[in-house]
Amino acid sequence: MWDKSPLKGGKDQPRKALNHELSKLFNEMWDMDVNRFMPGKDYTIELQGKAGDSATQDSAARHLFHSVNEERMKSIKTFATFISLLDNYESSTGVAEVVTPEEIAENNRFLDAILETEVMKRAHQYLVKKNLAEPNLTDFKSQLYDIWFQLYARKEGNRPDSCGFEHVFVGETRRGKQILGLHNWVQFYLQEKRNQIDYKGYVARKNKNRPDKDDQVLSLQFTWKGSVKPIGSTFIGVSPEFEFALYTIVFLLSEENVTRETVKIEEYELQIVVCHHGQHIGTAYPVLLGTDREDLHRQ
Repeated sequence: MWDKSPLKGGKDQPRKALNHELSKLFNEMWDMDVNRFMPGKDYTIELQGKAGDSATQDSAARHLFHSVNEERMKSIKTFATFISLLDNYESSTGVAEVVTPEEIAENNRFLDAILETEVMKRAHQYLVKKNLAEPNLTDFKSQLYDIWFQLYARKEGNRPDSCGFEHVFVGETRRGKQILGLHNWVQFYLQEKRNQIDYKGYVARKNKNRPDKDDQVLSLQFTWKGSVKPIGSTFIGVSPEFEFALYTIVFLLSEENVTRETVKIEEYELQIVVCHHGQHIGTAYPVLLGTDREDLHRQ
């Protein structure tokens, strides 16, 4: 859900004012997200203890996810096609990715599935109005493929070892010491189920001593593949198409290397951070504003 960010948006620079246009759009998309999992109904979480300042401290003896309705997950096309992509990548950066024809077909099936949803249709409509996407759906799909699935080298001159989708939704590691990306609750849940992720506790907001178990944006700390993510925020329960639409819109609206849009979605004040890697997404994630350690968020 988070790695090192060159800009903090806190002490380093003034926070951008609330973007009312995007807040309105994202709330529309939130309400349209019929595939979103509802807390207490489709899943339950156990927040347990508050994350410590030390990476060695573990304030959560049990998993974050107590239960998830996997039958519902498998029955929804966008979730099912999304999950099929999660095992397509080599997590270590510096190791070239090999993309098979079967994996290309899986990528296309996922894009076809999300483009059928009202959330992505609304995103497409907005981007066409802004002259940032072609009206033709086939062209828009090609644009999405290039932004999210086109391979690139995470470090200049290296072999193509990464893509936006892998970084944001699957997660990567660097030299076995650092977690890059992994900003998605479905991947978090599935990795936790396999005992690959160890949830270490939550980070509270300033005006709230602890999150509620029905909060759908949380700040967390965890370890994965032997490394620690000290802090970061993630959406919980939202559909793959919601995150895909949200980050694509912020990516296309700006050509800056790092874009930070302050929005309010439901009760959550967020900064949506999207980093460009040329014409592709380098990373994208939400920062839950008003947390005690907001400036420590990582990509």
